[in-house]
Amino acid sequence: MSDGTGLATSVAERGREAEPVGEAGEAAPSQAMRTLEESLRREQKKVALVQEVSRALTESTDLDSLLALIMAKVRELMEAERATLYLLTDSGRSLWSKVVQGGERVEIRLEVGEGIAGWVAETREIVNIPDAYADQRFQPSVDLKSGFRTRSILCVPMLGAQGPLVGVVQVLNKSEGVFTHADEELLLALGAQAAIAIENARLYHSIVEQNQELSRARRDLDRRNRELNALYEVEKESAQALDLDDLLSRILAQAITVLGGGAGSIALVEPDGALRFRTVQGPAAPKLIERTLPHGTGLLGWSIAHRTPLVIDDPTNDPRHAAEVAKEAGVRPQHLLIAPLVEGDQVIGGIEIIDQRRAARDGDGKWNDEDLKLLVLIAAQTANAIGLAQRRSEAGNRDRLASIGRMLAGLLHDLKTPMTIISGYAQLMASSDEAEQREKYVDQIQRQFDLLAGMTREVVAFARGDTDLVTRKVYVNKFTEELTTQLGAAVAGRGIDFAVEAHYDGIAYFDEQKFMRVFHNLTSNAVEAMPTGGKLRVTVDKEGNELVWSVKDTGPGIPAAVHARLFELFATGRKGGTGLGLAIVKRIVEDHRGTIRCDTGPTGTTFVIRMPSQRPSTEAD
Repeated sequence: MSDGTGLATSVAERGREAEPVGEAGEAAPSQAMRTLEESLRREQKKVALVQEVSRALTESTDLDSLLALIMAKVRELMEAERATLYLLTDSGRSLWSKVVQGGERVEIRLEVGEGIAGWVAETREIVNIPDAYADQRFQPSVDLKSGFRTRSILCVPMLGAQGPLVGVVQVLNKSEGVFTHADEELLLALGAQAAIAIENARLYHSIVEQNQELSRARRDLDRRNRELNALYEVEKESAQALDLDDLLSRILAQAITVLGGGAGSIALVEPDGALRFRTVQGPAAPKLIERTLPHGTGLLGWSIAHRTPLVIDDPTNDPRHAAEVAKEAGVRPQHLLIAPLVEGDQVIGGIEIIDQRRAARDGDGKWNDEDLKLLVLIAAQTANAIGLAQRRSEAGNRDRLASIGRMLAGLLHDLKTPMTIISGYAQLMASSDEAEQREKYVDQIQRQFDLLAGMTREVVAFARGDTDLVTRKVYVNKFTEELTTQLGAAVAGRGIDFAVEAHYDGIAYFDEQKFMRVFHNLTSNAVEAMPTGGKLRVTVDKEGNELVWSVKDTGPGIPAAVHARLFELFATGRKGGTGLGLAIVKRIVEDHRGTIRCDTGPTGTTFVIRMPSQRPSTEAD
């Protein structure tokens, strides 16, 4: 931009041109001096205005106020009646007037190439017209609309620092004469400065907008992270909960922590529509826990009834507030966050957070819509967790009832064998006249009753998970004799070749009654597998410090699908089976620190039991 030297030189030259030639009179030099001084003052004013514009360009950051100042000074500098600045749109196809000085603001839009300003934008050339109406590019419609009469026009392109067109600046009607070449240079320089200012302002505002967008994105990200962390913590607490009450307590504690509350509660809707406080945290917990309120009571009841979340400041002034209940509980809440618990189409309860204990993000100490949104998310997850817990509980109850039924069915099935034996001995005893023989029958019947009692105890112990053993010294030969008697009676009349083969008749240590149950279960399965008869052998041997028992039948074998889960509870491969017997067998064997395996095929099945033969050091005879 010019520093004013050229302007001063121009004034001096004009002064010399104004001096009179000849001997006409003495007043001529004085008139020339006055003309020179006036010109100098005008040029000095221009220099001052140029400097003022330069300061404004470097100091102002607001584009609108900057351009308004520039155009006001341009009009004054150019001694024009009006000055207009046109900016090129982002598309580069049109111009629109940003600032108009010297008259009312009338927004003007021109296509590039249209009118004087459009022609300058298209060609990037300076236009200086002494008579606007004599130029065919001039459009008089603006004059007709505004009532203004355009005489002379000076219009120059505004080029940015890298050469792109930013817009055009136009001045109308020089106050004295027409616009000169010096005016063209001055306006071109001012336009270039204005273009740079516009580019800088646009860049500045673009950066500001980007920073604002980044700030918004960061706030959104922080909020989303907060929501995800809260939901993760709620999910983690839900997974660790032992039952429904523990679940609700854990979720409420997490919600209070996440939202910075001082207390809270979760109420569930009872079948009759009443609200029951299932978990409460805070000073009012002893007075509110398990308390029941009528449907719709208080702000919590209103939220549940209307399925509407609430954020309430100073709830004591809200007519929906249950003032009496709060008074009885000894609380006076200042802030409330409430959300209904909705699962599917059902409202199952509500969650309430009371009295914010942390400073709010906006600094006013109050919860806001973002906090309410977070509570709604937690409420939705809580409702899902409650529904899942209730369904699991119902399914668990059904499973337990089914298990009890199947265990009872298994027990009744197993009781049939000793009951049949008892019936047979009772008939034999009734037909015998010998007292000694009758005494033997009574003894056998008593043994079957002991077996019945043992079966019952075994099923109950299995259901409870009891592992108590009564380990005693057992003479293996006597145990195998008892096996022969009891199992022989169980297979009698079935067409089965049965025998107990003892290859060891020494001493061992085990729970005799429970092991009798093991062989009853195994032989019962073998008999069921051979409905048309077969061969059944029970053997005992000793290998090192282990007793090795085997039960071998000649049945068709166990299906592969059942064999893979043979010792699992309720696993069975035959019609009418309960899958209980082998699970009890495995439990008894493992309680004796033994192992059991099953080898099966189309020619038969063999169960092999290995167990220590010696007495454990911690057990007595």
